Amino acid sequence: MDNNNNNQIENENQNENENEMKNLEKKVTKNLIKNYSNLLNGNSFKDFSIFVENKSNPFEIKVHKSILSSRSPFFNESLRQESLSIFLNQFNKKEMESILSYIYYGNISFDNQENLIQLLEISIYFKLNLLKEIIQKKISNSINYSNFFQFLFQNRDLNSNEIEIKCFELINQNFSQIQNNENLFNLTKEEIIKFIQFKQEKKEIFQFDFFQFLNNWIEKRNERLKGKKEKEKEKEKGIENKRLFHSFSSLFDKDSISKQDFDKLKQFDFFPKSFLVDIQNKIIQDNQKEIENKEKQNQQMKIEIEEKWKKENQNLKAENEKMKPIFDEIEEIKKQFQKIFSDSEIMKDIEYVKKLQEWINDNDFFSKMKKGFSAKINGFNSQNWHKAVDGKGKTLIIIKTKDNFIFGGFTQVGWNSEKSGCLTDPNAFIFSLRNDKGDRIPAKFTIKQGEEQYAIEYLSDWGARFGGGADFAVKSNLQSGYSNFGRSYNLPNLITYGTDEAKSYLAGSYNSWVVDELETYFV
Repeated sequence: MDNNNNNQIENENQNENENEMKNLEKKVTKNLIKNYSNLLNGNSFKDFSIFVENKSNPFEIKVHKSILSSRSPFFNESLRQESLSIFLNQFNKKEMESILSYIYYGNISFDNQENLIQLLEISIYFKLNLLKEIIQKKISNSINYSNFFQFLFQNRDLNSNEIEIKCFELINQNFSQIQNNENLFNLTKEEIIKFIQFKQEKKEIFQFDFFQFLNNWIEKRNERLKGKKEKEKEKEKGIENKRLFHSFSSLFDKDSISKQDFDKLKQFDFFPKSFLVDIQNKIIQDNQKEIENKEKQNQQMKIEIEEKWKKENQNLKAENEKMKPIFDEIEEIKKQFQKIFSDSEIMKDIEYVKKLQEWINDNDFFSKMKKGFSAKINGFNSQNWHKAVDGKGKTLIIIKTKDNFIFGGFTQVGWNSEKSGCLTDPNAFIFSLRNDKGDRIPAKFTIKQGEEQYAIEYLSDWGARFGGGADFAVKSNLQSGYSNFGRSYNLPNLITYGTDEAKSYLAGSYNSWVVDELETYFV
């Protein structure tokens, strides 16, 4: 713990010492600048004169030879001679004072943006390279869409690469908007060549609008021949065009001209025929390569698709082999079900058959059962029905209404004509196979606990009756009935006994449903 505290104290002391040293260094620099400023503004030890402005009546500025020669290569060479003055009448008093301010203590004012070019010229003249870089950067930051032509033309004598590049960038960005600007046509051949090289370095494709401009630029160059005779003019124009063709066309890489623009370029006299032929051949070669590549891609794609299809086909075959026993079993069940209900008017849907097998869960019953009664065949009469089904034991009743509701019930004890009233069957249930109200799915409803003794009811002048309060009952004519669903058998979730929803669940209504067919199966 003590070591950590000591280290922390040492670090704090070190940081404090470093900060103190930095402050002292700043103070020394500040004092040095102040001292040199006093030297320039005072009259002490000045041993040389610079005369500026008018030769006949120049303005004199007193300076120190040693400071000028140490700071400027220009003055270092000029002041080697034993002279006491120098005439620089190409500069004015303000410009010279700005430069001396920089030479003495590194300060220069950029308040006036318009004199930046002049200051750059002066920095180049006096070989002040660091100042030159500073001013170039300042000018570059000042160049915008409204003034780039002005700076580009002013830069012609200075030849600053940084200024030129910034101007070219703005020309390039705004070319489509300025392609008819008169200033653009004032570019020299050398500047256009540099601009082309600038675009090539950026790896940019030359579009049709640039070649259109170039063609117009050449035409404007040829306008100076207007005053000459026709033959002489045409001859000079041809010579000039050839020179320009040679200057420009040799710069263009064939790949830098888009295929879309090639057909448009043929209208210009700008390009030599040989150059256009070369481009056309290159386009043909590119097209051929593109076709070959497409064919290779298509061939590869075909191989991949065939491989994929082959693999998927193999997987499918393997899956089919796995699923074959299941398919065979389903097919066998389907055949069995079709055989069982082959003559049924109601059981046309295999899914309904599968549901009944699942609910009854008695393969012996399904393998031996037969249709013992059909209302359409045996008559809509309860006496005929009782003659066919009484005393048969396990019995399946299926009812279809005129409104296409399909429901029914199953009992293991069957109807006994020797005993009127209710019969006990804990395994009895009623069911709904088709109920189009609300897209209800097939469902089984078991007997309520404590209601087993009311599973079914035998009444000689009624048809099938399930439940003590008749969850559903078919009248003696077998053509109608009523449903008090929920009295002895469990209702679906969220449905309450005694409601219209409960009473209409199985057949679509409480007592207005009409039987279309009633089938009864037993062993």
